[in-house]
Amino acid sequence: MMALPHTKPDSHYAVDLPEADDFDFWRERASALVQCAVPPGRIAWVEPGGSGDLFAHGDRRMPVPPADARPVRASKRFVSLARNAILHSDPERFGLLYRLLWRLQATPRIMEDKADPDVRRAEELDKAVRRDSHKMHAFVRFRLVEAGDEESETREHYVAWFEPEHHILRANAGFFMRRFANMRWSILTPRGSLHWDGATMSEGPPAQRSDAPGGDPMEELWRGYYASIFNPARLKVGAMLKEMPRKYWKNMPEAALIPGLVAGAQKRESAMVEKGALEFEERPDTLAAIDKAIRACRKCPIGQLDNHAVMGEGPQDAALMIVGEQPGDQEDQAGRPFVGPAGQLLDAHLEMAGIDRRAAYVTNAVKHFKYVQRGKRRLHQNPGAKEIDTCRWWIESERAIVGPKLVLAMGASAARSLLGKTVSISRVRGAPIALEDGSELWVTAHPSYLLWIEGAAREEQTRLFDADLAAVRERLAELAG
Repeated sequence: MMALPHTKPDSHYAVDLPEADDFDFWRERASALVQCAVPPGRIAWVEPGGSGDLFAHGDRRMPVPPADARPVRASKRFVSLARNAILHSDPERFGLLYRLLWRLQATPRIMEDKADPDVRRAEELDKAVRRDSHKMHAFVRFRLVEAGDEESETREHYVAWFEPEHHILRANAGFFMRRFANMRWSILTPRGSLHWDGATMSEGPPAQRSDAPGGDPMEELWRGYYASIFNPARLKVGAMLKEMPRKYWKNMPEAALIPGLVAGAQKRESAMVEKGALEFEERPDTLAAIDKAIRACRKCPIGQLDNHAVMGEGPQDAALMIVGEQPGDQEDQAGRPFVGPAGQLLDAHLEMAGIDRRAAYVTNAVKHFKYVQRGKRRLHQNPGAKEIDTCRWWIESERAIVGPKLVLAMGASAARSLLGKTVSISRVRGAPIALEDGSELWVTAHPSYLLWIEGAAREEQTRLFDADLAAVRERLAELAG
């Protein structure tokens, strides 16, 4: 795009956006226009394929900001909100966000005014985009197809069809890449497509429903699994339809079972009560119920040792959930998480970071203390993958009840309990990982790690740990809005 050395009085501009979801391009152009003092009413933002291509009038040559132009003010709250809101399908979103950016220059705290119409509308766009992303995470169903290349080492290829309401496809590519890292898959949508070969992500053109497979042999197994986990005691039809609208049913193999399962729910519930199975088959719906259940749990060898189940503690509506590995010797005796040396070190670093532990829900991935007896001492042992995965039922139940906006996993065991797979802390720390319920996962080292390393290594790891906590504190403030 050719640039103009200066702006003319009352000049109008038309900005052609290369992609409907290109936040960085919009931010660059918007910042330059603000520095050139071009008010919102004199800019037309034209996205690809939009009707504005034909009717948007204005100079398409960008003005150049003067050398003495002031830096553009943009609060972290605005940037976070705008980065997500720009994925909305509303054609007015670019103008709305530019208007907010323009107003921020004179009123830096405008984003704190919840009654402001522009702020309120931006929050509505952000919420709708987050909801659409959550639906995509929940309702994408891959179907197995055969690859055509006879020489390929992996013949299996999975394809899914989804119809997003907004421009969320590329923004959610990382989620599916992490979750299905070992699969070859494609996600087809009317807005574009994604293709992952196990190593490289590529984009493709929009697709039609007929381009996706209609079913595969695995669907019968999936329907059987869904029918087995359907819990009539927890059935609330209105809430189910709100969470899983009917428009998504056509892409979900289990949807065909729902009418029959709903119709027979009362009969099934009565049968479960008669068998005395109700208490054990449903997911606990209170923290007190989880506490009671984990005390009785003997599904892994750890729970059969001479120890006690240690429940998490903290507010039931905490915005932050902190997950450690497992209780230690002192936690087992006290019946509370993080009261031993590692817990005391954590408290000190949380205080330095400005995070109030009392406002957080603190728990562990594994609920019992795993140890070996050496005389009178009980020596800590790391839980195995099977033991962590067995306890995922409890950590997921806690998370469902507390509903945190951000989860901090400390250590590889804690990260596995949230992700279902082992990850490298050094590779994933310092950045959010989207979870299926719309919350964010942040990963750091376990404070006990800082206790046993020494010298320069301890100094470096302590610095990284504090940096992680500072990033979490900052992100919590942004999410609180």
